[in-house]
Order: sequence, then structure tokens, then C-alpha cells
Amino acid sequence: MTDLPTRADVEEAAFRIAGVVARTPVLHSPALDERTGGQVLLKCENLQHTGSFKVRGAANAVARLDPRHLARGVIAFSSGNHALAVATAAKAAGSPALLVMPSDAPAAKFAAVRGLGAEVVTFDRYTDDRFALTARLAAEHGLTPIPPYDHADVIAGAGTTTAEFLDQVGSLDVLAVPLGGGGQLAGATLVSGDVRLIGVETARGDKNRRSLQAGHRVRIPVPRTIADGVTGEIPGELTFPLVRRGVERVVVVDDDEIRAALAFLFEEVRLVVEPSGALAVAALLAGRLDVTGARAGVVLSGGNIDLARLHDLLA
Repeated sequence: MTDLPTRADVEEAAFRIAGVVARTPVLHSPALDERTGGQVLLKCENLQHTGSFKVRGAANAVARLDPRHLARGVIAFSSGNHALAVATAAKAAGSPALLVMPSDAPAAKFAAVRGLGAEVVTFDRYTDDRFALTARLAAEHGLTPIPPYDHADVIAGAGTTTAEFLDQVGSLDVLAVPLGGGGQLAGATLVSGDVRLIGVETARGDKNRRSLQAGHRVRIPVPRTIADGVTGEIPGELTFPLVRRGVERVVVVDDDEIRAALAFLFEEVRLVVEPSGALAVAALLAGRLDVTGARAGVVLSGGNIDLARLHDLLA
């Protein structure tokens, strides 16, 4: 295991990617305040370049590569958002990119990645070993892996979301963050100070909650959930110790609660958010997290969803 990233790494990442990523807006929803009894502020990474926070980590990791590795190219596995982020960062750096994506990833994400000139190899997320496949392809083609979360530079880049959020709003009592492999939440622990951090994952994919209860990383079957961006089966080797050290607790939501959050955000806040990006709002609306009287932050981590899929989910 490499050294864990630090607050200084996040600060350096913010400087490094300043001209690449957007400073996303923070919105306040009176309707959400009324439902929760607190003041809720939404960090809109669904409006980020590439449609998710993932570009922060990918851009930081690619920017750290030397010219020799950039010339050979990069590789990453992803259900879509990290693939799109790596393809974008690689194109900006003039580096070839090979993305390993599950065959059932949303069509819009496939189209976006290929539109950036990246090559795509597909796999079955329920039967294939994406780690082994990516490692084999990297070795065969001499490519540098850019993991979606378990990488110090990726974690540091993801941490700029929280650093920027706190710079915009001044202070928060609690911050709720969608949780998959743990890159964004791990990054948040490096810069959150006294803010109470809550991770939110799917009930079917509660690998982080189980791991925290066990005191070590726990592997689960690949979950079947509408939140396709958080379907990994084990927390990261680097992310887990940071989450274990800095997060108050992890709560879970089911698919129906995620659908309710998507509908609420669309109808009441006029925001389009993908299922994975709406996990924290789902936790608030379902009463999994009490923020009565609190100043609460919520990260909307992504918005890469096409109209047909959004319609199907909400029908």
C-alpha cells in the first residue's frame, strides 16, 4: 500500500486542476429544508465538466504523469463517470486512453467516452474480474492504470470537492456524501475539519458499512441496484483507512428511496441527477439522517443520465 494522501495533497491538487475543472455551484432548496427541518446546501457536481466529480481525481492523476507514461497511454475501469473523466483528462493531455466498462453501462456514457476518442473494452460486471482484466490489458499495452478511487492522486483530487464546498459556504455541521469505492469520502476526510461526515451507500451494496462493523475490508457480491456508479464489491485499500478514521457513520438507502430522491430533485429543485449522485438526498428524505436544526451539506456527485433512463426510473 502506498502512502495515504494528506491535506497538503488536496491543496496541491486544487492548484493543479484549477484550469481543468469547474467551480460548481452550491444551491439552497427551501423545499428540502421544509422536509428535513435543517438548512440543506447542495454541492452540484452533477453540473461539473463531464457530469460528475470524477474529473477532479482523474485530472489530478493524469497531470502527475511524466511525458513517457503519457505517450504510452492510460487505462481505467469504470461504470461510466470515471471512464468519462479519464478520457477527458487524457485527451487534454494528448494521451491515448483505454477504458474497461461494464457491458450494461448506460448508453449515454458509452457514447460520451467514445466521442472523446477513447477505446472501450467491455466486461460483465457480475461474472468478470475487472481488476484482472485491466491489469492484463495494462501489461499488454504498456498503459498506466488510473483507478477510479484507490489511488492517492485520485483521492486528493476528489477531496477538492469538499475543500471547495467549505470555501463557498464557510461552515457546515454535517456533510453527507455518496459512497461507492470511497474516493470522494476519503478525500473529504482530509479537509473537513470538525464537520461530521456521513457516507451514504446502497442497501444492496453496503460494503463500507459492513467493513466498518467488521473492522476490516469486507468483500460482497456485486450488487444489483439502479445506482450503477457504486456497484463495486469491496472498499479501497487506501480509501478504507481514511473512511474508518474520519467518518462518523455510513447509512444506506434502497432503490425506491433513490427514485424518490431523483423525482424530488427534478420536480422541486429543477436538477437532473443520476441515481448514484442522489444517494445523500435519498438518505435525508428517507429519514436515515436527522439534520433538524443543522446546517447540512450534501454532495450531488453526478448527473450522467439520459432522458429515456430517467423516464424509466421515475415511471
